[in-house]
Amino acid sequence: MTSVRSGGAGDFGLTPREIATLARLTPPWRIQKFLDGLDYDVRGEGCRSPRRVLRERRVQCMDGALFAAAALRISGEPPLIVDLEAVQDDDHVLALYRRNGLWGAIARSNYSGLRFREPLFESIRDLVLSYVEGYFNLRREKTVRRYSRPVDLSRLDARGWMTAEEDLWDIPNYLVGIPHVRLLTPAQEKALAPVSRVVFEAGLVGRAFSPPRSRRSTVRSPTSRPPRRARRGSIEIRT
Repeated sequence: MTSVRSGGAGDFGLTPREIATLARLTPPWRIQKFLDGLDYDVRGEGCRSPRRVLRERRVQCMDGALFAAAALRISGEPPLIVDLEAVQDDDHVLALYRRNGLWGAIARSNYSGLRFREPLFESIRDLVLSYVEGYFNLRREKTVRRYSRPVDLSRLDARGWMTAEEDLWDIPNYLVGIPHVRLLTPAQEKALAPVSRVVFEAGLVGRAFSPPRSRRSTVRSPTSRPPRRARRGSIEIRT
């Protein structure tokens, strides 16, 4: 792999200081450690570029994946993400990496079981299956159902996703509109057991809570992002 630090790639619009910070986040578990140390945006008030994450020290699911993908890119890896689709719950987004042909993932979530995965999985499906037990809602239902193909964020470079100052909600708008693959059969979905209390409580370790809202406010679960529809024309995808 050729890293920016070695002079083998462009700077993607980042400053030398930003590049140096991202370049230090290797191997991938250091990216996860960095993300885990940031404040969690419980209300999903922003979808920040990696530049803004470095400055604001605040993150949620989507911009956590963008940040991880950017850090991997600085180390010479493709900036890949995958979208996980759930029922009665919010989607989740992973940044992907590979070691010796095996897949791993980096992610930020308000649930402890939906974060880092070691590169131990032969396929994306096997990787996503590892999230089934920890992907649950507050009714203790296991909710993940589908996953997308890997999306190479270099195709979105015209959007300036690594350095934009405005929110990047058009990226999750794009993700919701791409094809997703069914993870489980209908019979398997129906047979899923409720999450045990022990697993439920373990998944909430370290969970951040939002300040109280007015009674008129709509409360979303901790991994949420603003309600959205797929707008296929809202983002330029370079093919």
